[in-house]
Amino acid sequence: MLERVQVGGLLRAEDRYIALVSGGRDSVCLFDLMLTLHGSATLTVLHVNYGLRAGESEADELHVRGLCERAAVEYVVHRADPAPARGNLQAWARDVRYGEAGRLALAREAQILTGHTASDQLETVLYRLAASPGRRALLGMAARDGRLIRPLLTTSRAETAAYCRARGLGWRDDATNSDERFARGRVRHGLLEQLRRVHPAAEANVLRSAELLREEAAVLDEVLTTTLGGRSQIALAELGRLPAALARLIVVRLAEDAGGVLVPGVGARVDELRALAPRGGSAALDVGGGVRAIVEYGVLRFERREPTATLAEVALALPGTTAFGAWALRSELCQLAGEQALQRLSSDGSVGVLDADLLVRGELTVRAWRAGDRVRAIGLPAAKSLADLFTDRRLPRAERRCIPVVACAGEIVWVPGVATAEHVRVRADTELVAVLTARRS
Repeated sequence: MLERVQVGGLLRAEDRYIALVSGGRDSVCLFDLMLTLHGSATLTVLHVNYGLRAGESEADELHVRGLCERAAVEYVVHRADPAPARGNLQAWARDVRYGEAGRLALAREAQILTGHTASDQLETVLYRLAASPGRRALLGMAARDGRLIRPLLTTSRAETAAYCRARGLGWRDDATNSDERFARGRVRHGLLEQLRRVHPAAEANVLRSAELLREEAAVLDEVLTTTLGGRSQIALAELGRLPAALARLIVVRLAEDAGGVLVPGVGARVDELRALAPRGGSAALDVGGGVRAIVEYGVLRFERREPTATLAEVALALPGTTAFGAWALRSELCQLAGEQALQRLSSDGSVGVLDADLLVRGELTVRAWRAGDRVRAIGLPAAKSLADLFTDRRLPRAERRCIPVVACAGEIVWVPGVATAEHVRVRADTELVAVLTARRS
């Protein structure tokens, strides 16, 4: 297993890591693997105590504390606020842990590690396939998604248990993982057992299919980017000439970029959209998710149903200050080495540090998010839409149109609490740093 994780190419010796450790077998396995491969100096453990299982939750926390203290690993325990009385409990817990992990990772310029295994991947694909139609359901979880890394995604749950036993590592079992009141429990103990009866290689075949589809999805994404060429709209005539599958994917991309959210079902409405305003003029159609399709003189675009007024673009001197809506922004120039610069980061993402020598002086501007905005954030292998990054950071939809987007010579370089562009990141040999601060009044 160690060799498999090493050759996976997901982990770099020079990076810092925030590991989510619940105390279960998978996360304990991940914890020990990281110690073996990279030592304790680059690792911080985050344990979230949701307080949902009374004494069991406290025992989980004590187990993780013990692991960290014996290995001299830094750890952070986050005690969640009381769970909401209504709604999806597991979704709430997921938002809590990823929100806290994101804040820590931004403050420390670290990557986030989870112990998701191939077994989790299989359950995720099967659940999504049953619950939501479309290509996304079959893609499963990516081994890397921005700062989030899943090093054990090719390892089964049985293998992590065997690893822990061989290393003499204890773990905690959460009984709710087997509770069939939850959909994942029903998949794990009902659906999977039936699939094994259908074919002995069912699990491996589903996982291999998901892997192949993820590879193909990356190619499709590049095709979409090339076809659109940076546009946030498309002529209906052009849409009609495209193969049906490509037209559907383009409609999905445009709708979700404009709305900043997933828009389920919009891809199935291509013919309906093409029929809008066939003789010119204007027409509109609500497509779900709070997004409206607009056709004006044969050109299709999408917008939020109740778009907020767009704030005017303003200049930000370096050094200097400016106001952007309810935000106050400040920029400073500091003679700081790379490691010293990273210490200026704040846990809430309101402070960013950039390599000043990679900025064009006098060209910093602050503007609102625009449909189609994309940036390659630190840790990402390629550019990603700001809409997707907002979703990754759980940024409320109501705030997205007002958040300041800092650009330099037309390229996005920093979005507070969301992303710093890879091409202006602080490096070990950085000497002059631009420190940007964004505060909301």
